[in-house]
Amino acid sequence: MTTADIRVGANRAPTLFIVSAATMLVLVVFTVPLTTIEPTAAALAAGPGAQAWLLSAMPLGAATGLLSAGALGDDRGRRAVFLYGLAVMAAASVAGALAPTSLVLILARLVQGLGGAAVMACGLGLIGRAFPGGRARTRATAVWAASLGGGVAAGPILAALLTGLAGWTASYWADALASGLLLMLGRSMLPADEARRDRRVDWLGTALLMAGLAMVMSGLTEMRLGLARPSVVMLLVGGLALLIGFVLHEARGSDPLLDLRLFRSGGFVGATVAAFASGAGILALMSLVPVLLSRALGVDAVTAGIVLCAWSATSVVTALAGRWIPDTWSPRMLLVAGLAGCAIAQLLVYGPSAGGSILALLPGLFLAGAANGVLNAALGQQAVATVPADRTAMGSGANNTARYLGSAIGITIGAVLIAHGAEVGGPSGLIDGWDEAVMVTTGFSVLGAIVVALAGD
Repeated sequence: MTTADIRVGANRAPTLFIVSAATMLVLVVFTVPLTTIEPTAAALAAGPGAQAWLLSAMPLGAATGLLSAGALGDDRGRRAVFLYGLAVMAAASVAGALAPTSLVLILARLVQGLGGAAVMACGLGLIGRAFPGGRARTRATAVWAASLGGGVAAGPILAALLTGLAGWTASYWADALASGLLLMLGRSMLPADEARRDRRVDWLGTALLMAGLAMVMSGLTEMRLGLARPSVVMLLVGGLALLIGFVLHEARGSDPLLDLRLFRSGGFVGATVAAFASGAGILALMSLVPVLLSRALGVDAVTAGIVLCAWSATSVVTALAGRWIPDTWSPRMLLVAGLAGCAIAQLLVYGPSAGGSILALLPGLFLAGAANGVLNAALGQQAVATVPADRTAMGSGANNTARYLGSAIGITIGAVLIAHGAEVGGPSGLIDGWDEAVMVTTGFSVLGAIVVALAGD
């Protein structure tokens, strides 16, 4: 055991607190537009295209930066990259608060995503270092998983309340303040870790991955504005070509950004597939709930945020309860159970009636929260348990990249179905589009559960 390891062990509690709080903040920032898009669009004269990008810019930044930030953290120091991520989030939040146009705010949201990527990837890597294994790591990753649900629960409500009190910019000022406070705490309390400086940074792989993911995510965003747009095909084809180039480059490289040999492990494949299915399934559908509540059920922004807590707050409770799950339950069993539970919950929110009661959605939302909490806790543990100890940030980056990419695909498909239904049939057509989105996202959850079950440990 090195001196650095002793220091890390002595700072377990501060590390877990700071990383979990920062992770929760990233999710708060992520959810801000869910309940503030209308006043923001009105203030900045943002049309439908700009509104789609305001919703997608941060996921785009996060997805393109997660794996690169994780690999950079493993090679150059997770603490340093984590703190840089908080600094970037703070600066981008200030830029967002001062944004005079929708374009500036979109760019600020994009940079917020890049900062959040560093926090998410290296934060879980820091936890993996502080809690090397056993029940202690299980408990720590359960707390981290609870912070995901906590951010999703608090974000829409806080954003709606702050917007009502001080306008749409208030959320961005609050994000900047919270990022700055966590940055100061992290600088003083997080222990330094031993960076691996013997590896060269894979700049070509980084460029190929970030450009490829950026084009694919941009194509998915443009798809919401019309399937026949030429830009959609150009972006998707170009992005896929770059990602194929990335895989070929990584297969030949001596210091890869993503070690493709990890995919020989059934546990790593299962965790990655489960993360993708989680994003394309339950996360995508829950992200569309505010649209259903406001446009079909006539619910205001604050109430919509509170209703969504039936899912997100429940996931906090079940993630924390995951600390007491018996060791005899393998991570693969938990991933399969979580995805299966999400699929059942998704079917329970099928078939709402226009202008109907929100109470009909609650059973599905509560079950979705319970299943998602178990799923998040298992994903957090497997992301660092299925990779070598010196590559925990890479494992976290790969896992979260799969989740964000999955959510982008699921949200895009769902948004297109709902928008088409509303255009054709008004509120009742919107319900039809919602039901179609439920079935598609449920399919992702079911397929994910099957693949994980077959992948083995």
